[in-house]
Amino acid sequence: MKNKKKVLKNKKILLGVAGGVAAYKSVDLVRRLKDEGASVNVIMTDAAKNFVTPLSLEIASENRVCSGVFDDPMSHINLPREADIMLIAPATANIIGKFANGIADDLLSTCFLSFKGKVVVAPSMNWRMYDNPIFQENLRRLTAHGVIQSGPDKGTLACGEEGIGRMADVSEIIETIKSAFSKKDFFKKKVIVTAGPTREYLDPVRFLSNRSSGKMGYAVARACIRRGAEVILISGPSCLEQPHGLKSFFRVETAQEMRDAMFKCLTETDVVIMAAAPADFSPEKKEKAKIEKSGKLSVNFKNTPDILSEAGKLKKKPLLVGFAAETGGRLDRAKKKLIQKNADIIVFNNVTAVGSGFDVDTNEITIIRKNKELSLPLMTKAAAAEAILDAVSDGMKKHAKSRRVESQD
Repeated sequence: MKNKKKVLKNKKILLGVAGGVAAYKSVDLVRRLKDEGASVNVIMTDAAKNFVTPLSLEIASENRVCSGVFDDPMSHINLPREADIMLIAPATANIIGKFANGIADDLLSTCFLSFKGKVVVAPSMNWRMYDNPIFQENLRRLTAHGVIQSGPDKGTLACGEEGIGRMADVSEIIETIKSAFSKKDFFKKKVIVTAGPTREYLDPVRFLSNRSSGKMGYAVARACIRRGAEVILISGPSCLEQPHGLKSFFRVETAQEMRDAMFKCLTETDVVIMAAAPADFSPEKKEKAKIEKSGKLSVNFKNTPDILSEAGKLKKKPLLVGFAAETGGRLDRAKKKLIQKNADIIVFNNVTAVGSGFDVDTNEITIIRKNKELSLPLMTKAAAAEAILDAVSDGMKKHAKSRRVESQD
């Protein structure tokens, strides 16, 4: 049975929609939040009604949309009191200015002053307004008081000009909210994550690869960012969107390139999570021209770099997490890999099991440590990533202690 654990399940979100062109995106935002298991109550400013109707948001949220301070005299107390988090998207220069200066002249700004939890703002405006030093001072004042900022992005604005000021994508805003709810046990930890397949070229147009999509590694990277880590993602070829909030991103093709990128970044790294599926073999010779199709083809292969094993031999190695994708229930091979590669954790999965392995959104994993073994049911890769990080978090404390002992010797 699938584990449907979601970060936003049963969370109550109070969404403020201010009067910017991006208000039309709020309907999709509400729907996406509800897909994540959250309930949403919406407050609209009068200006927002020029861009999207209250009825649209009532249908999307399945709750009455609130707007006037005096429609319900206690709404400025009741709505914030019942919410787990407050989100303003779009957050115009006007509403941010009100928040920063304690002005409470409508329902949304009054609710902001009443709310005691975490607040996320998604700024949206023309680039000239965003660059204005007075607005920037207002924004800094809010963030200094703990308000969380999501976006804005650069791109084509409603006026047709190019610049910064577009409201962050809905997916980025939702990721920011998830991060706000996540524990920060990886705060300021430097984590390298590898993801996806590699390609080993036979000639300029043909290569050997595998079915890895990168979904597991990207889910791990996102989970690390939510939990406060500084994440470097090294990815083989993948069509997935880069997670928001990465410290660095490296796109590589071959196993050798993945190895070189990883070792280039290893200084002061706390954790390496190798969720990638690099090729084990590479042609000894890459032909300079396309190989002609004529009869049988014989190719000699050589081993690619064993990145996990090489990292395991480091004198001051980071906490090392490897993956063992097997065809069948070969836990014995995964346990041998843990010892032979000098890894701290091996994540085993049977790629032939239904719903597990390559290019699907779910996985069924066993997390193996030297003295522990945890088998988990089929779950989303996002949930699997959280379970892996729970094990890593536990291991980091022991790993840091052993590092201190080594430095004293």
